[in-house]
Amino acid sequence: MLPSQEFMNRVEELRHFYGKKMVVTSAARCPEYNSKVSSTGTTGPHTTGRAIDIAVRGADAFELVRLAIARGFTGIGVQQKGASRFIHLDDLQSGRPTIWSY
Repeated sequence: MLPSQEFMNRVEELRHFYGKKMVVTSAARCPEYNSKVSSTGTTGPHTTGRAIDIAVRGADAFELVRLAIARGFTGIGVQQKGASRFIHLDDLQSGRPTIWSY
């Protein structure tokens, strides 16, 4: 599965307002791989082509989340401890908006 064009347009708009490069650590995943790396199993947000994880930390993470909310992202996961720090963003509609930590 490839990310949807609509979703990537939203990500590109976010990058424009963020004004910095965004290092992608994960995007679209096949259901089998997602079930290996995520508690969401074979049907998580990454399997829909409408989710992305961005490597970011500290004040930059806060700014990215602030801009993502303003641009309509409805799922925000925050991993800001340890070596692998990232922000998960998706724009799914069912049961949203929501924010969580890992």
